[in-house]
Formats: sequence, structure tokens, C-alpha cells
Amino acid sequence: MTRPFAADLHNHTNASDGEYTPTALVQAAAAMNLAAVGVTDHDTLHGLDEALAAAEAVGIQVVPGVEVSLRFRRPSFTGTLHYLLYIPYRLLADGSFRQMAADIFSQGRGGGLVRARVAAINELFGPQGKTPLLQRDLTAVEIEALAPNVTRRHFALALAENHGLDRGQVNQLIGNDSPAYVPSGIDPAQLTPLLHAYPQLVRVLAHPAAGSFPGKSLYNEVLPPIEIVEQLLPEFLDDHVLGLDGLEVHYPGHAPAHEALMANWAQRYGLMMTGGSDCHDQVQRPLGVTGVSQAELDALQQRLA
Repeated sequence: MTRPFAADLHNHTNASDGEYTPTALVQAAAAMNLAAVGVTDHDTLHGLDEALAAAEAVGIQVVPGVEVSLRFRRPSFTGTLHYLLYIPYRLLADGSFRQMAADIFSQGRGGGLVRARVAAINELFGPQGKTPLLQRDLTAVEIEALAPNVTRRHFALALAENHGLDRGQVNQLIGNDSPAYVPSGIDPAQLTPLLHAYPQLVRVLAHPAAGSFPGKSLYNEVLPPIEIVEQLLPEFLDDHVLGLDGLEVHYPGHAPAHEALMANWAQRYGLMMTGGSDCHDQVQRPLGVTGVSQAELDALQQRLA
């Protein structure tokens, strides 16, 4: 089969939430005769070594990366946006880089996220908060004592049983519309030290228009509409915080008109155009749906080099 693109640069393995092992993903990409495949798991580099080893065996290039979850709490938007970082090969051999990346990414999930949510609740609803509902501060320890993998249910249990709040009060503290709600991911400022320490990373805003895909879509369930992304774009373009080198233009959840608009944004701001399938499995979000041209792949490779 002749494909209208050379490489698929956005895909996930079971190192995060994908179905393929890193080896199986690389083998599937090679079977499609792709020139390169991006391995960009959520908030982890754990699948990259296996993927690179598999690529040597089957003769395909892996473009190493990571999809970082960034949380925003703004008047117009509270939620998560995704930010792709493509990684030069030489950085993967740098233990300091890998440790710094792992330490920062971990703040957006697990214990790091629990602590961020606890701090926001105390700031607003603790004894010294703007709307004091708690007699004492909530602690991460009492939440984490309830389960190894904390969910919203465990926050609700602790607030009800340990702090005597009723159901309405609990929802006031932990509902999605609560002013204390902290989405998953890290604050952009938490990522800044990594970007400044390693400026050779290639920074790409992932699927910016997918939240406006018309009709039902796996791609627009949790993403904000394009109008919100456009409002936040200056924060991404600011090199003092994040910075951008590229924009994910080619994406299964971009309608043709939106893909054209993203290409226009890329031209306007002098950004590379990237793209990929955002593969998670073999059926609903498969590999090889879309990607970049050879020229676009070459531009990324030159920037990584």
C-alpha cells in the first residue's frame, strides 16, 4: 500500500496507555514500510530503549519522544493540554537528563498530583482559606492511606469520614467546576527548567484543533475547543516558559479545515509541521492513519541533529 506520508510521529506503547509493546509497535511500523515511527508515551521515557533496540533489528528509524501532560488553571480553561518533546539520541544516553525528566513528569501523576490537589483545596477551603470549610488542613497522607492508586473517590471518602463534610460540600471541593480542581499533568512552569537545561529538545504542541472535531470522536472527548487553544498559544510561544518549534498539523482528529488552519498557524509563527496517528491500539486508534511527508521528517531530523 502506498501511503501519502513517510513517517508516523505520534504513538503510544504499553509503557503508558497503549496496547502495543514498544517492540510490536516498531515492527508494525516497519511492516507498513514507514521510514520512521515516533514513540511518544505519556509522561515517561520507559519504552524508548526497547523501541530503539527493536528498530535496529527491523531496519526502521525510531524518533524518540514523550507526550507531556500540562495542566492549566485559567479563567477561561481548567484542564490538560499535551506537549510533545522529541529527543535527540545523544540525550537518551545522558543519565542526568533522564533523571531530571522522570522527576518532573512524576509531579503530574500519582503522589505529585495528590499533593498539588491537596494544596489547592487547603488554599481555598482550609481554615485559613478564602472559603473555610475544613476545621484542619487536608493532608496527602490521609488520602494516600486509603489506596495505592488514589482516585477522586478516595478524596471524597477522606473529606466525608475524616472532616465531616456532606456530599454537597465534598462536590464543592473536588468537582470539576470547583475553583480548587487541579487537572492531571504538571504546571508549565514545572517543565521550564528541563527545557532550559536541554534546549536541544524539539517542542511541539500536540493536536491543537482536535477539541473542535465535528461530531463524535475519540479525539475531542477531553480536549478544549480551538478557541481556547488559540488563547493559550502565546504561553506556548513564550520561550521563557515553554517555547514552540513545531505544531502537530496532521492528525486523525483534525477536520480538513482545521488542518489547513493549523498549517496557516505553523507558517505564521515559523513552526515546523509534524503529525501522527496518536496510536493506542489496533482498532479504535490504530497506527499508520496519518503522518508527515519526507520533507517534514527531514526538517525534524535536522533540528534534532
